[in-house]
Amino acid sequence: MTIKRIVSFLPSATELLYEFGVEENLFGVTHECKYPHGAKSKPIVINSVINSEKLSSNEIDKITCELLNSGKNIFVLNRENLKKADPDLIITQETCEACAAYTNQVQESISILNRKPKLHSMDPHNIQEILNSVMELGEILKKQTRAKEIVNSLEKRIQNVKKENITTRPKVLAIEWIDPFFTAGHWISEMIHIAGGLNLISKTGEHSRRLNFQVIKDSDPDIIVLMPCGFDVKRTVLEYKNSLKNDKEWNSLKAVKKNQVYAVDANSFFSKPSIRTIEGLEILAKIIHPSKFENLSISKDSFSQISR
Repeated sequence: MTIKRIVSFLPSATELLYEFGVEENLFGVTHECKYPHGAKSKPIVINSVINSEKLSSNEIDKITCELLNSGKNIFVLNRENLKKADPDLIITQETCEACAAYTNQVQESISILNRKPKLHSMDPHNIQEILNSVMELGEILKKQTRAKEIVNSLEKRIQNVKKENITTRPKVLAIEWIDPFFTAGHWISEMIHIAGGLNLISKTGEHSRRLNFQVIKDSDPDIIVLMPCGFDVKRTVLEYKNSLKNDKEWNSLKAVKKNQVYAVDANSFFSKPSIRTIEGLEILAKIIHPSKFENLSISKDSFSQISR
């Protein structure tokens, strides 16, 4: 089967489709598909019912929990745009119900389309699975050569970080949500380890989960990396100032006292299982071992140190 018309329910898949050079076959994306720039001009088939840009972290969490607990959808389907897209292939995910279009939207899509498209779910939980997902989609799109080129390039960058002789591993805590606190799960633990840190609390492959301050305090991190899901550096720093900057308990932490708190561009390099997570790995390396990775090139404004 030749794939001529694609709909992506997943921003990381949209990025990969552009890397494969098949963007002309992409006829529908989500409201979060903003990279690369050309994705912004594609018809939107998935929207969120939560306006996260105008809400605080706590407000977003409360609304999300209310919707999930009541069985309501966080994401809504633009039925008209989907019908116009008339896809041969829909790319989706089953990793996180709160982060991207999920089973409900897929089932609704199948019910309204005249012909039944091929469904491909991308559900990586670690770095190797992210690389595997590139090869799997390349196979479907008959872009095996390009997929192998992408994977080879990413593997070289991973090995470039791994080859450094790391003799000391600072304790690193990655936080995926600030109010309330959530651990950073899935691939983040592995990224921290490869970057030369000792990851705290979470384990590779497990889902993010809520945690209380006492757990953070007991873990006694040397470095704290704030990566709220879907936020960039500017938004993360704003949330920090609003909820943590003047918190006495937070300011009692060793990492905070030593100005070892960092905000990263989670939306671009950490929240999604995309090929750009490899740059996230490089960002972590520069944060954890700045002298060893001084010459490593990363994107401008991809992280910021937060001083007291």
